Amino acid sequence: MNAEQKHHLKHIDRTVVWHPFTQMQDYAREEPVVIARGEGVYLEDIDGNRYLDGFSSMWCNVHGHRVAEIDRAICNQLDRVAHSTLLGLSNIPAIQLAAKLVQLAPSGLERVFYSDSGATAVEIALKMAFQYWQQCENPRSQKTAFLHLTESYHGDTVGAVSIGGIAHFHRLYRPLLFSAIAAPAPHPYRCEHCRGSCDKTCFDALEQTIAEHAHRLAALIVEPLVQGAGGMFMHPPGYLKRAADLCRKHGVLLIADEVATGFGRTGTMFACERESVAPDLLCLGKGLTGGYLPLAATLATDEIYNAFLGDYADMKTFFHGHTYTGNPLGCAAALATLEKFETDRTLEKLQSKIAHLADQLARFRTLKHVGDVRQTGFIAALELISNRASKTPYPFEDRIGHRVCDIARQNGLLIRPLVNTIVLMPPYAISKREIDHMLDIVFSAIQTVTEGDAQ
Repeated sequence: MNAEQKHHLKHIDRTVVWHPFTQMQDYAREEPVVIARGEGVYLEDIDGNRYLDGFSSMWCNVHGHRVAEIDRAICNQLDRVAHSTLLGLSNIPAIQLAAKLVQLAPSGLERVFYSDSGATAVEIALKMAFQYWQQCENPRSQKTAFLHLTESYHGDTVGAVSIGGIAHFHRLYRPLLFSAIAAPAPHPYRCEHCRGSCDKTCFDALEQTIAEHAHRLAALIVEPLVQGAGGMFMHPPGYLKRAADLCRKHGVLLIADEVATGFGRTGTMFACERESVAPDLLCLGKGLTGGYLPLAATLATDEIYNAFLGDYADMKTFFHGHTYTGNPLGCAAALATLEKFETDRTLEKLQSKIAHLADQLARFRTLKHVGDVRQTGFIAALELISNRASKTPYPFEDRIGHRVCDIARQNGLLIRPLVNTIVLMPPYAISKREIDHMLDIVFSAIQTVTEGDAQ
């Protein structure tokens, strides 16, 4: 590609493409990074710059880029059929993948409904839960409300936003949304209850909320162990198990949103496994296809599924679907991704990398503007603060997180911030040497931005 072609591509990118979660006025003034190819844990742009993919291309890449087994599975499927609807028909990869997901998932999840993104997987779970209570053996028409945690994020469609809790993402759309109930998110660093020394008071707050509203609650939805886009809040041990027990006690469905935490991110195939929790509905996406193709799934128990069975005239059908539901290419990629977990013993090998990451993160506690260092499995977060003693955050308009990530990019690392929180979530294929290199870049970038501002 010559210089003129590159310039033309960048011009179109600035003037035609509308990027997600991006202030386009700023973007139009910057030099865009246009990715041309990938290999392993690296991406390369059209100018030949090489970057370590420190955020797994938005938390979805699992085994790295250009994985031979996944490439081959997609090509083999292309020789057969690229797409055929799942509305009244089926296809081989969709059937095989459903069986595999049921085998891997927490016990009791026996039915698989496909869609194409994490947000749609959540929308489906919400509608299933709502309709279940209207159609179950003893219908409970009052159970129409949903409970979520503050600072939660479950996607950007209207239903998913309704049970989200991030003000700067969701406030504007409030008139479009249905009403939901919120319980305080457990966040040991900034907990409104225990103030720095976790006494699990948040458990009591959740119990009080569920008990008070149980008569009208259809479901509680949680991001197990880690609340992602809200700032990588990492829940205290036992919180998920307590939530599951409370739901069982009070007759409330539990929806586990494992779009970000599933497929090994927390060190087990699903985060729910860490506390032996089996939800009523499980939402999956992102890493399902190894970061190759858009595919999501909502898994349900037989109890929920059976509530939708009846004569055609009963109108108990789940009237929901997407054009590319159960897409054969996506399902083929997912099957190859899951097979590679087994053949490469991915989760077993990941444990030493998780431990290494934990060891190497310790040095960030020496930086005076790093308030909290958080890690669960292969998810790490560094919360930047202007004053450590008071835990005072940097003003939103200072763009501290973005500035750190900009410097990291200049030094060959791609990451994205959550306002003032730097998130590290690399592909599992990364080596320990590459982990060290990633952390060196981030450490230097934080020093440059935060300590440089203070001088």
